[in-house]
Amino acid sequence: MKSYRLNRLFNARSNRCFDVAIDHGFFNERGFLQGIENLEAAVKTVVTAAPDAVQLTVGQAHYLQSLPGKAKPALVLRTDVANVYGTQLPRTLFSRMIESPVEQALRLDATCVVVNLFRIPEQPEVTDQCIQNILKIKPVCDQFAMPLMIEPLVFQSNQKAGGYMVDGDLEKILPLVRQACELGADIIKADPTDDVGVYHRVVEIAGRIPVLVRGGGKASDQEILNRTEALMKQGAAGIVYGRNIIQHADPAGMTRALMALVHEGATATEAARLIRV
Repeated sequence: MKSYRLNRLFNARSNRCFDVAIDHGFFNERGFLQGIENLEAAVKTVVTAAPDAVQLTVGQAHYLQSLPGKAKPALVLRTDVANVYGTQLPRTLFSRMIESPVEQALRLDATCVVVNLFRIPEQPEVTDQCIQNILKIKPVCDQFAMPLMIEPLVFQSNQKAGGYMVDGDLEKILPLVRQACELGADIIKADPTDDVGVYHRVVEIAGRIPVLVRGGGKASDQEILNRTEALMKQGAAGIVYGRNIIQHADPAGMTRALMALVHEGATATEAARLIRV
């Protein structure tokens, strides 16, 4: 039965998914709000470019779901809130799940729910909280045929990198992605590897579970487009990008460019022509 909702998430022509993440306000970081201070306007801009999905929170999903018509993107609902992204971390880190996440997702007509699986240096308690979150939500997802997207994220040491800096080490990513699969993920949302040319190994370790690639930190247009083209060739089932779209001078154009890469097999050079700045 989950396949019915997955059909709304994955493009029928390419069998790939492009999910635009606009859930950054959940994490209480001022820098994350750039480009989405007016979230209603940001959602409308992204929707006009027609991605497959938009990732939002329980308090802001109405900006998407209240839009008229049936052609709008599917809703991916963020179900957990954390305080792990700051350059200056608090004394105690946490990752907490919202109450009755699947029931809230159903009321909001979501197509999928997403939850984190963090691996942070010297913070095993946060990983434990993430695992408990997944163990709690998984059987309810199965009961109501709600696809579960797990986001395995390997962080660099905050002293070394300072906030939101993920670790692209393949040897660290592989076991966490596999753990997410073992915990019952229907979709994996994982970071790109430092060497994009080995990303097929991430796809392989996930087996039959489709792997969507996170955009990570802000990067230049050329870097993002080249990386996305390479990731598609490595077997990724799609992308989940946020700040590289919403903080772009032409977010709709960047969305169209990425859609061409994901669904039409365009090259990075061809896709770049769809960006107006």
